[in-house]
Amino acid sequence: MTDLLLHGCSLFDSAAGVLVPDAAVHVRDDRVVAAGPAVDVAVPDGAVRVDLDGGYLLPGLLNLHTHLSLSLPGAAGARVEAMGPHELALYMASGARRTLHAGVTTVRCVAEKSGADFALRAAIEAGEVPGPRMFTAGRALCCTGGHGAGSPDTLECDGADAFRRGVRSQVALGADLVKLMISGGIAGEHEAISTPQLTDDEMAAAISTAHDWGRKVTAHAGPAEVIARAVERGLDCVEHGYQLTPEVAAQMAAAGTALVPTLVVTRCGAFFDELGVPAWMQARSLGAADRHAASYRMALEAGVEVLLGSDMPPFWDFEGTSATVRELEHMAELGAPAGMTPARALQAATLAPARWLGADDRVGVVAPGRFADLVLCDEDPTADVGGLRTLRWVMKGGRVVRDDRVEALR
Repeated sequence: MTDLLLHGCSLFDSAAGVLVPDAAVHVRDDRVVAAGPAVDVAVPDGAVRVDLDGGYLLPGLLNLHTHLSLSLPGAAGARVEAMGPHELALYMASGARRTLHAGVTTVRCVAEKSGADFALRAAIEAGEVPGPRMFTAGRALCCTGGHGAGSPDTLECDGADAFRRGVRSQVALGADLVKLMISGGIAGEHEAISTPQLTDDEMAAAISTAHDWGRKVTAHAGPAEVIARAVERGLDCVEHGYQLTPEVAAQMAAAGTALVPTLVVTRCGAFFDELGVPAWMQARSLGAADRHAASYRMALEAGVEVLLGSDMPPFWDFEGTSATVRELEHMAELGAPAGMTPARALQAATLAPARWLGADDRVGVVAPGRFADLVLCDEDPTADVGGLRTLRWVMKGGRVVRDDRVEALR
């Protein structure tokens, strides 16, 4: 049994949405025993004291829209598509390690190739490779020729019975949730963002089957009218939501349907250039940015629960920080007119996604009984979420996996 006392820090209380100055956290093995003002946290005999040098301590970040086997149109994506199973497993394991080092201690994968995500999750849980805690949908379900079709990270289904079988096939492999492709999107050459792709019967069959098996359903979706039909049938979450209306946003709020806006995907020209993404996709993506931002603000104004998800690899070095932090900056900046404060944005990256996953008894908040998944930065992210650009220390399950001070000494 190992006791650590983390002290010399301010702690973000993600449940209350406030910063606790002069705080301390008692960690025993992989769990938090106590957290709060230092004067209220008892120091156990023999505890190893870890001075955090006045930094800002937060729960580990959760990224709810990840693809560790992402392959967009273009040269870089073609290389991933050509990987054999062994190369793909190593590629994804490298991405998992880099994700963890970027301060993302939990991910929700929403379409991965060929079942490699299940093997990676098992390897991480067994301690064989470093990586975040993984919740995964396995392969996403689409219609023939639909969004993402033709890649091993989707499963093509047509008709209600086929979608029921598709849901059951992924649950049988160990899927924690189900992902549907209910409309066109940015990355499909022969479709538009607004293209409806699933019938009402197909959506109803997939959603009801998943719910029967105790799994939530999220959907890649752009147009308001398609989202409205899915919400009527019990959809739990919308990915992107490029073209919402106030009425559909209100419908989502009333139904408790969350939104993962992935704002960075319509603001990432440099990322597309790096991957060799074709001009048609760049034009569609960047051309959707203003409408995308307006939709996001509509959701906030309606009271929709918004959750952090980057779509881009969480660890990707982008515009001076990681894609995860850049997404959070977009959420704070674009949402400010609709009441998105830095503290609320941080909750959208910690406790709120943990609640959606049904994992807030384990992650998302620094409180007794939760995993000791923590990140530390030098600047106050409750004043400006850009403070996360100074992230320098990461702990997962009571073990420090990144410490820039040690690296500097080396």
